[in-house]
Amino acid sequence: MSEAESESRAGREEVWIEKYRPRTLDDIVGQDTIVERLRSYVERNDLPHLLFSGQAGIGKTTSAQAVARELYGDDWQENFLELNASDQRGIDVVRDRIKNFARSSFGGHEYRIIFLDEADALTSDAQSALRRTMEQFSNNVRFILSCNYSSQIIDPIQSRCAVFRFAPLSDEAVEEEVRLIAEQEGIELTPEGIDALVYAAGGDMRKAINALQAAAITGDVVDEEAVYAITSTARPEEIKEMVTTALDGDFTAARSKLDELLTEEGIAGGDVIDQLHRSVWEFDLGDEAAVRLLDRIGEADYRITEGANEQIQLEALLASLALDD
Repeated sequence: MSEAESESRAGREEVWIEKYRPRTLDDIVGQDTIVERLRSYVERNDLPHLLFSGQAGIGKTTSAQAVARELYGDDWQENFLELNASDQRGIDVVRDRIKNFARSSFGGHEYRIIFLDEADALTSDAQSALRRTMEQFSNNVRFILSCNYSSQIIDPIQSRCAVFRFAPLSDEAVEEEVRLIAEQEGIELTPEGIDALVYAAGGDMRKAINALQAAAITGDVVDEEAVYAITSTARPEEIKEMVTTALDGDFTAARSKLDELLTEEGIAGGDVIDQLHRSVWEFDLGDEAAVRLLDRIGEADYRITEGANEQIQLEALLASLALDD
C-alpha cells in the first residue's frame, strides 16, 4: 500500500462529523440569522441563558461549542460542561452534576457554560429542579439547553432563556458541505450521488456527512445506488409510484410496492412516512388529492407513534387512498 493510500485510509477511519465540525461561529452554515445574534452576545461578553430547538443534525450542539470556543479560547473545555439529558433523565443529574460544576471555583472568566442536550427528555421534576438551579447560580453560570421540541420545555425555563429556533438546513447548504468534504477526502461524487445525499439527509447535515463517509468506504466513487443502500432510503420515484398507484385505485399493486420497500429494501415504516410527507408536493397531485394524502399521513404517523403496527397502518393508508378514488 502506497503512502498516499495509507493516509487516505487513515483519514476515512476518522469520524467525519467530528473532523469537519465547525469550530467557530463563522464556520457554521445555513443558520445565518442565529449566528449573527450569537456573535453579538460573544462580542459583548454578555451571554444570557439560551434555548436551542430544532431537529437533529442542524447545528445546535455545534453552535454551543462554537460559543464556548470563542469565549474561552483554548480553555473552553474546562469551562464547558456537556450533559445529555436523554441518558440521564432523573432529577439527580440536575441536583448533583450541574450543581457541583456550578459551585466549583474557577478564574479568569465571569461565568461558565453548562450545555444540556436533549433537555426535552428531562422529567418535569428534573426541569423544575433545573429552573431553581438556573436561578441559584445565574451569577456565575450560563445554561444552553438543546431540544427537538421546545413545547416539551416548561414555561418557567423558556421565559428565562433567549430562544433560538434552528431551521432544517437548505439543500444548497448540505450540497456545498458534502462537495467540500468529498474534495478534501479525494472522493468522487457523481451528480446523482449528490442529489441522493441531499434527499436522504432531509436538512440534516450530520446524516449527510455520515452517509457520505459510509458510502465512501466501499470505493472512491459515491453514486446514488450506494447512498440509497447505505441510508436505507427509498428512491423518490418509488414512493411516487406507490402513491400514484394507490390513487389510481390499484391497491394490490401499491401494497406490493410497499411490501418491497419494507421487506426487500429494509426501510422502516416511520421512514416511509417521513418520505411521504416530504414528497407530497412533488407528486404533481391536485390540491384535493394532496390534502387527502396529508390527512392519511398524519393519521398513520400518529398511530405508529402510539405503538401501532407500521405495516398495517401504511397498508391502511394506501387502502384509504385507493377507496377514495
